[in-house]
Amino acid sequence: MVPPPWDRAPEKDTLFVLVTGANSGIGFGICQRLIDDYLSTRSLTSHLILIPTTRSLKKSQETITALREHAQKFAESSPALRSRTGQNYNPQQATRRIHILSVQIDLCNLPTITAAASQLLDGTLSSPSTSPLFESLTNVKIPRLDSIIFNAGIGGWYGLNYAKVAHNIFTKGLISATTWPTFKGGNSGQTITPAPGSQDTMGEVFCANVFGHYLFAQKLVPLLSRPASSSLSPGRIIWESSIDADWDTFSLDDLQALETNAAYESTKRLTDVLALTSSLPTSKPYVDKYLSVSEDKTPPKIYLAHPGIVQTTLFPLNAFMFFWYQVVLYLVRWMGSPWHPITGYNGSTAPAWLALAEQEALDSEDAERVKWGSAADRWGRCYVRKTEVDGWGWEGKVEELRELKKKGLLRGRKGGMELVKEERLVEFKELGGEVWKRLEALRGEWEGKL
Repeated sequence: MVPPPWDRAPEKDTLFVLVTGANSGIGFGICQRLIDDYLSTRSLTSHLILIPTTRSLKKSQETITALREHAQKFAESSPALRSRTGQNYNPQQATRRIHILSVQIDLCNLPTITAAASQLLDGTLSSPSTSPLFESLTNVKIPRLDSIIFNAGIGGWYGLNYAKVAHNIFTKGLISATTWPTFKGGNSGQTITPAPGSQDTMGEVFCANVFGHYLFAQKLVPLLSRPASSSLSPGRIIWESSIDADWDTFSLDDLQALETNAAYESTKRLTDVLALTSSLPTSKPYVDKYLSVSEDKTPPKIYLAHPGIVQTTLFPLNAFMFFWYQVVLYLVRWMGSPWHPITGYNGSTAPAWLALAEQEALDSEDAERVKWGSAADRWGRCYVRKTEVDGWGWEGKVEELRELKKKGLLRGRKGGMELVKEERLVEFKELGGEVWKRLEALRGEWEGKL
């Protein structure tokens, strides 16, 4: 077996990142930004191994082709790359350090998750290339994963409630109405059979947005953990949430979001609670079981991001409404909203940053306790911004208004939000422990069925 090209580089000069739902929208944008930022900031001998997941082999092949085209275009046109390399710069020097492979998973079909995890752990991946710009990869092993970014999901909406559209705009204003809308018409009670042939059902949006990823991450812990003696950073599990996930959208009694017509928002609130409490004592017994490793290993860390408001096909709109919705989003950004990156590439800012940032930088910010959002100024220049979470605040602590103003965190704040109090924080932490407990019980139940 021919060793893969990254074997020639030191471990510190390689990065392995898996992104779910990467054939379009934000997931594809995350992959594009990872390529651009990696080539722009890492050493000229470093290698990025990118693993976008899709639901079919055909989509995987199309995604690999499209990402290679993007890498080629960036390598040929980037002034930063050219200036770093000098007069003898050849784009091939960059593109041959970008390696794109893919696996197929359907988050609503749990056996495909098990199969994909087994392939990554014990099997090989291939990605042939006939172009001299890219290395041809045949039956290569994946030695580790540095980050997995959970982007894939479904909305569970049927369309707009037009009466509520008008009500939102006239009562809350255009910025608030397009950032925290309540006019999306959602279906309730949608279920699937996540194991074909089984009679057992599960909430469809819950399975796609939360449980499928939850199961996948646990199976990939061996690739995400590190020997205690390793100089490499712990692996990172990066959950992608939504800016629109409030306290009232989730009920512990409706864990699978079957009794609500806001299933998407419920699962994103669940994601917030799951990720933000992963390092807390209330969740520790269940997290330790979930991320179980031997004593000589370091388990992965869990982080939380959201893309801001991005226009994708996730929400069903006809062509006419899609166009005018885009116009409104640009108008709102021009009016001063920081939460409207609008494009998938711009919306990828926060999750890509979490995958690429130095561990010391994340630790200095207590990044596991923050919901990191993709933000943009009026001109579309993107940056990463801390996001207020209902019942948690910005950093999981009681915060003073004066300090928040000093940090510039109040701009773009949702109307009606109150500063978090200690009793609310206690409630949030207790909810986190119970969420982890129930998800672990559900995982054990389905592991037995699979």
